[in-house]
Amino acid sequence: MRIMLLSFQPVLERIAEEIGDLVGRGRPADYIPALAAGDPGRFGMAVAELDGTVYGVGEWQQPFSTQSVTKVFTLALALAREGDTLWEHVGREPSGNPFNSLVQLEYENGIPRNPFINAGALVVTDRLHGLTGDASGTLLDLLRAESGNPDLDFDRDVAASETAHGDRNAALAHFMASYRNISTPVPTLLREYFRQCSVEASCADLALATGFLARHGIRADGSRLLTRSQAKQINAVMLTCGTYDAAGDFAYRVGLPGKSGVGGGIIAVVPGRCTLCVWSPGLDERGNSVAGVAALDRFTTITGLSVF
Repeated sequence: MRIMLLSFQPVLERIAEEIGDLVGRGRPADYIPALAAGDPGRFGMAVAELDGTVYGVGEWQQPFSTQSVTKVFTLALALAREGDTLWEHVGREPSGNPFNSLVQLEYENGIPRNPFINAGALVVTDRLHGLTGDASGTLLDLLRAESGNPDLDFDRDVAASETAHGDRNAALAHFMASYRNISTPVPTLLREYFRQCSVEASCADLALATGFLARHGIRADGSRLLTRSQAKQINAVMLTCGTYDAAGDFAYRVGLPGKSGVGGGIIAVVPGRCTLCVWSPGLDERGNSVAGVAALDRFTTITGLSVF
């Protein structure tokens, strides 16, 4: 049943109550020591309308480690600058394998399946760094501007923790460099990539920052970041590839373009209507927030807002 809303606040409060028994389930990401101590009992959710009005419940203003959620914004920045040439270096297909897998790269000559697995995100960061000379700084500038929060920053402890345990990402980067699909020196690329993943932001920050995808490429200040077609492309890749190898189940349950991160955050887009971010650090076996996916499932069921 579709509910016509003047405010999302009652919906968020209902969701928090209905999924309460799922908060605390799952395990924080333990392969990054700085994230391993995360409390799966925490939960926050925010909805941002196109005009910047934000509704929230739980710890919706608490900063957390965004991790792979930022890959959406790096992709947008690279696509805005490079256009379709970007897609010569990274594909748009679901991988069906873990996000840090090396297997497909050898079969596919160093071209990653999509921009949201680690190999693909490394390629996008490489392209953006080549275009700007400062991929992570360019990303941070965008997030600060779109969220309206000038205090957003990198978490240096998280970046250092990922660097110290980044052998698999280093292997991915060196392997793609051997196919000439990486041009930035690998140590520089890894520094930029780990800084990108270490950004701390709240549900409110990320819901607001994602708004340009709901506004078909228009930024918060009214300027255009992406063409309407490019915004559609990113939303489509989010829907099919944004939640690791659980994208099909996420599309089935939630029915929105979304992107998750192993910090427990998930952003989602209702084109032309609103954007969402949910956070809870307890992850399922495929790296997605247990409570977060359930909350987004309830949101689309209660409101009838989905792309289907």
